Amino acid sequence: MFRLLSTRPGRGLLRAVGRRWRGCSAARPFPEAAALPVRGRVARARGRDPGLLPLLAALAWFSRPAATGEERPAEGEDAEDAADAAEAEIILLLKRAKLSIMKDEPEEAEQFLHDALRLAYQSDNKKAITYTYDLMANLAFIRGQLENAEKLFKATMSYLLGGGMQQEDNAIIEISLKLASIYAAQNRQEFALAGYEFCVLTLEKKIEREKEVTEDILSVEEKNNTHLLLGMCLDAYARYLLFSKQPSQAQKMYEKALKISEEILGERHPQTIVLLSDLATTLDAQGRFDEACAYVQKASDMARQIEHPELHMVLSNLAAILMHRERYAQAKEIYREALRQAELKQDEASIQHIREELDELSRKSTST
Repeated sequence: MFRLLSTRPGRGLLRAVGRRWRGCSAARPFPEAAALPVRGRVARARGRDPGLLPLLAALAWFSRPAATGEERPAEGEDAEDAADAAEAEIILLLKRAKLSIMKDEPEEAEQFLHDALRLAYQSDNKKAITYTYDLMANLAFIRGQLENAEKLFKATMSYLLGGGMQQEDNAIIEISLKLASIYAAQNRQEFALAGYEFCVLTLEKKIEREKEVTEDILSVEEKNNTHLLLGMCLDAYARYLLFSKQPSQAQKMYEKALKISEEILGERHPQTIVLLSDLATTLDAQGRFDEACAYVQKASDMARQIEHPELHMVLSNLAAILMHRERYAQAKEIYREALRQAELKQDEASIQHIREELDELSRKSTST
């Protein structure tokens, strides 16, 4: 969104990665462990998406081989029972961790996750270890603990690759995207650029190879998930390029992401509308105000129609572009509408930003 361009680029990049593109997870989450949706200020503070883990694919862990029907020795039954008990305890700890996140109690969540990890190591459950590292990394990420998040994401990736997962697997790409965003937030530009390019190029090659794969081998849903993941990577890369003052390159990334969103999610999907607005931002940054205004006007019209959850941010973009075109009266009207919507959403950061923009608008209007 436009307001992210002028304030704390690192934080904006983090927010961009986590806020959108739901539906593109690389693998099905473990149903019992991932059953609780996450809401609350912690999730909103670092990302627009309300879920705790919008990016990383949850592993299909704790799976057991099918029973053979043969009798097991008593000692084996005891070992199996102990493993089942440990498994159940880990699931319970993960549920409690997510509940703590919902209640805006990240410290308690972190303690539950540490307990789950300790139990996973004690029971030598490697899949549980990997999954818990994954959760811990995401918790550190949304709390802005970037160095810790980096270490945990790398540990997660190490376990995944050590277990035989390929570098082009969607789960690996998702972790790489998070790492690239961390590097961008830390101004480690060389690593950030390499990370974004790895994600985009790897997925583009993967999609090209999968074009001829029949549906009985790879389902339409799986193919779509990979396309959506590419869209998410393009979105994050575009934001990085925009922060790096490369708006024309960012425009190309947004155009590709928008095409994916329109084809898979539809033209009136909230994700598509946000991308329209973001694309307008890149055009605005190049001084192409008329084109930018056309895109963001279309985005705002559709956002009103579907009652978009980020309507206030789309309207804020529209008002900013109108202000650049020196259409001050119209910009002021739109900013006021955006402010009302932001107040309804109780988005304090947006409220503050819009008020600052209204003050600036008043100064411009007075000086002309």
